[in-house]
Amino acid sequence: MVEHYDVAVIGAGPSGAAAALHSVRRGFETVLIDSAEFPRDKTCGDGLTPRGLHQLNQLGVEVNSSYRNKGLKLHGFGTSATAPWPSTYPCVEGTALQRHRLDALLVDASVAAGAHLLTGEPATDPRLEGNRLVEFRVGEKKIRAKEVIVADGVRSTFGQKLGRIWHKGEVFGIAARSYCESPFSDEPWMHSHVELRDEEGVVQPGYGWIFPIGDGSVNLGCGALSTNKRPAKVNTKKLLSQYASQQRAEWQLGDEKFITSAALPMGGAVSNVAGANWMIIGDAAACVNPLNGEGIDYGLETAALATEILGTNKDLTLVWPDLLRQHYGEAFMLARTLARVLTYPQFLPLAGPIGLRGPMHVAARLMGNLITDEDRDFTARLWRTAGTAVSTARAGSPLWDSTF
Repeated sequence: MVEHYDVAVIGAGPSGAAAALHSVRRGFETVLIDSAEFPRDKTCGDGLTPRGLHQLNQLGVEVNSSYRNKGLKLHGFGTSATAPWPSTYPCVEGTALQRHRLDALLVDASVAAGAHLLTGEPATDPRLEGNRLVEFRVGEKKIRAKEVIVADGVRSTFGQKLGRIWHKGEVFGIAARSYCESPFSDEPWMHSHVELRDEEGVVQPGYGWIFPIGDGSVNLGCGALSTNKRPAKVNTKKLLSQYASQQRAEWQLGDEKFITSAALPMGGAVSNVAGANWMIIGDAAACVNPLNGEGIDYGLETAALATEILGTNKDLTLVWPDLLRQHYGEAFMLARTLARVLTYPQFLPLAGPIGLRGPMHVAARLMGNLITDEDRDFTARLWRTAGTAVSTARAGSPLWDSTF
């Protein structure tokens, strides 16, 4: 049995479901495919910065309306600082919502708008003519689509079959996440502990987080930065348990539940993210901030960007990676370079205290991904200038390269 569509979207996380919703609204007959049944869980911090919430507002999808947060509280190296969300961004509040709820909301919205939904079986067996995706299978069905958006997450199993390569010589993240009951789940700040120590007291190249959700629970997790040459020598689930123990009294935490872990590519460190009629977006395209592991906002943005070039009859092989570099290239290269420095064990104990005592509004904008192309203040100019310089210096580093 062969089914024909204008657009097929593989993966129904925030990136894929948002892409399907955009696609349907632009008039394309669209099918949304995921190997799981919904609702389903994903390893994630669940935090939505103003950048992510802005994209959801643009989609008309209301998320966790009973809870909003004001910004970040950063802790470590003997000090704490409050960093409100900046007033320069179109949306000035954030929120948080469990992924099993957020993803289901977006899937439901795409189906309500007219997308076809296939769940419970993976997309497999891509048939290519050159680098044009002609057909693939979902169970017994053959799917033929004029254009395909691949949003199948950090492993990108389908993307790998198309030729996607993850460059682990660049910085990537490893993380573990849990949920804990807490009477402070309405706390209007996201908390990050940038001095994350293992059981021997050694500072780890990452951070811990507690993100209130407003429903009686918090998302508690930790992450570390790694490369294949300097792998993070840490058991993230064990480190999570230690971190929870350290925070238990202050937050009156219940036991850690639903613990999951994952590794994720960051900062555009993947190659072959497009072919003649297909594009890889979101986490699958390593659209994740190396400084904080945030990916939902980039996933939602790349969904919008990708659907804007549907139906243009262009060969997307070079068009799509070039568009990603235009929007994120310099910032990702700079963030990736800074994150690489943090993988050196001796660096964080020296730089952390200095950084935390610096201007916190700068930290909030960097960790919240809230410097936009329209910003013209000193911080924005400095970030862009540094990004240009680093991109020039590291011109040979992988950044959505194409080898087709």
